[in-house]
Amino acid sequence: MQAPHRHRSSEREKELERRIKSLEKQLERALAENERLRKQLEEALRANKRSAAPFSKGEPQSNPKPPGRKPGAGYGQRATRPVPRRVDEQIHVPLPPWCPQCQGPIVLQGTRPQYQEDIVRMTVIRRLDVEVGTCACCGRQVQGRHPLQTSDSLRIGEVQVGPEALSMAAVLNKELGLSYERTARVLQLGYRLTWSRSGICRALERLGNLAAPTYQHLHRALRQSAVVGLDDTGWRVAARPQNLRVLLSEQVTVYVIEPHRGYAEAAAILGEEYDGFLLHDGARCFYGFAQALHQSCLQHLIRRCREMIHLASPAAGQFPMAVKTLLQQGLRLRDRYQEGAVSAHALAVAIGRWEARLDRLLDRHFRCPENQRLARHLRHEQPHLFTFLYYPGLPATNYFTERAIRLMAMARKTWGGNRTANGARTQQILGSVLRTCWRQGKNAFDQLVTLLRSAVPILLEIVPAGLPP
Repeated sequence: MQAPHRHRSSEREKELERRIKSLEKQLERALAENERLRKQLEEALRANKRSAAPFSKGEPQSNPKPPGRKPGAGYGQRATRPVPRRVDEQIHVPLPPWCPQCQGPIVLQGTRPQYQEDIVRMTVIRRLDVEVGTCACCGRQVQGRHPLQTSDSLRIGEVQVGPEALSMAAVLNKELGLSYERTARVLQLGYRLTWSRSGICRALERLGNLAAPTYQHLHRALRQSAVVGLDDTGWRVAARPQNLRVLLSEQVTVYVIEPHRGYAEAAAILGEEYDGFLLHDGARCFYGFAQALHQSCLQHLIRRCREMIHLASPAAGQFPMAVKTLLQQGLRLRDRYQEGAVSAHALAVAIGRWEARLDRLLDRHFRCPENQRLARHLRHEQPHLFTFLYYPGLPATNYFTERAIRLMAMARKTWGGNRTANGARTQQILGSVLRTCWRQGKNAFDQLVTLLRSAVPILLEIVPAGLPP
């Protein structure tokens, strides 16, 4: 009677042994995963403390390519600076009286030109003798005005900094991100122009007031643009957190520093009835523009999937891998269509197939919390992922918008933001004017100098033509 009992006991022992072995394997995998994540966390914490952490690319390659150009025939076409079209100064370089080695006579065979392009470190000080008179009829004071003048002040502001120097300060501080102190240092070393930090700050504020009408017209130009890219980043005003928003079209770039990041602030610039194309990173506040057609940035999603694949287990990484592959295939299809390798009918068929594939990917139950969050985000973004395929020529990413906001991010890391609301206003106005000049390929110096020398308020030539008055 004991044999069946012993048989059942042996089977139970074997089952327990199998469960123990299975649990041991799961424990080993969990410990290995825990160790891998611990090392990644330590590396991330160490990288966060380094000043160059945002620009780090990780460990160097074991067998990197040699630096510089390839030797021999693989060098490519050699290029040098072109011969200048004008010569401001011509210098004759004679032969030495005798040979430096043997002290023998030298026979002249001809001359060969050599050009040198350099800058002149010089500050020009002008004295303008302004004639002042009185009208014989009304008795008002009248004074002369020269095209080089930037102000009519004769008593308190009789000593002024010229428009060229002020334009240089605006470019150094508002476009290149140098602080007021470093801007003054560059002007002192490069041009021997002594200028205090507070003087630069007040002069740039006056320049911002002159450029304010142009800034408002740039806002109006955005409302009439067919495609607008949006992006946000953090900013500080008086050491308090603020939001910096950039809105970019083909010809116009506008920066806005505002207390909050939301739909109401964006609608104040574009208008609630904007019905063009909006390129953004998928932030929920941008979807308040119900009449607009949205394109969510694919590069943000691809980067997110790549990071998830790097951190997730092999089983959990299958979903972000499938999403990344699907999005990259959409980008390759766009390129093939633009090259003429794919017809319009084939493009429409491929779009339908990929949307069906995305439906099947999202119609699943996910155990990993990261995959659950990614799936929720994709379900919300699903109608806006392939807009660039329905409307060929529309960008699939907001790459150019990120490039525009990167300049402001560099300035924020250099000197922290603005101390006052007036400084923030000057920052957004001059930053928008300078970036728009760069985007249109126009000389910012010429634009600002013309603005400063004008006796009446004017609009800069960067305002797109066709705007109603």
